[in-house]
Amino acid sequence: MNRKKILIVEDDPNFGSILRDYLSLNDYQITLAKNGIEGFEKFKKEDFDLCILDVMMPYKDGFTLAKEIREKNEAVPLIFLTAKSLKEDVLKGFKIGADDYLTKPFDSEVLLAKVKAILNRAAASTKDVDSEEYQFTIGTFAFNSKLRFLTHQDKEQVKLSPKENQLLRLLALHINDLMPRELALNKIWRDDNYFTSRSMDVYIAKLRKYLSKDPKVKILNIHGEGFRLVVSD
Repeated sequence: MNRKKILIVEDDPNFGSILRDYLSLNDYQITLAKNGIEGFEKFKKEDFDLCILDVMMPYKDGFTLAKEIREKNEAVPLIFLTAKSLKEDVLKGFKIGADDYLTKPFDSEVLLAKVKAILNRAAASTKDVDSEEYQFTIGTFAFNSKLRFLTHQDKEQVKLSPKENQLLRLLALHINDLMPRELALNKIWRDDNYFTSRSMDVYIAKLRKYLSKDPKVKILNIHGEGFRLVVSD
């Protein structure tokens, strides 16, 4: 069985070594970088299944590094490590596309559990896309969730990010009906809490922007319950 490859970018050499050794003992193949510049160089040279990024680093912070990683690979899962638990920082991380967040100090077993959950989710979501319905018509849009393309009748095509794709697919499966908020949070984010909920709202706003070319297509917020993708006559 191939070991999953994880990139850790952490400027504290002792803490970085502890994380590397702990995850290596749990059968992961670890690459360790000591700052954001080195981290991006290593990322460009190999394919990783997951990246664990410290937020506060010299030369290049974790958020900047994450944006660069996202430009090259929009699907690789990201976990942020931070010494602060400021809500603004957490939201900033989720807007960039974080899959999870850990505030130092943390229990290494909690990190391991999060790593396992994220990697299992990534594997499962790939299978789901391949095996289930993936062609949808949404007003004047054609949506292919296998290729992640949303195409308008004027032929303008948008390549959706993985989470945008999963979210629009769930909405399309429930078209003109309620898509419960907790269904999306548990299926896509695998957690239903304040931060994942705010993260989902960011993605809903992005989808509304894409769909605004057709005035008959709306994503309605059903207060306290979820969302409805509505196509009016």
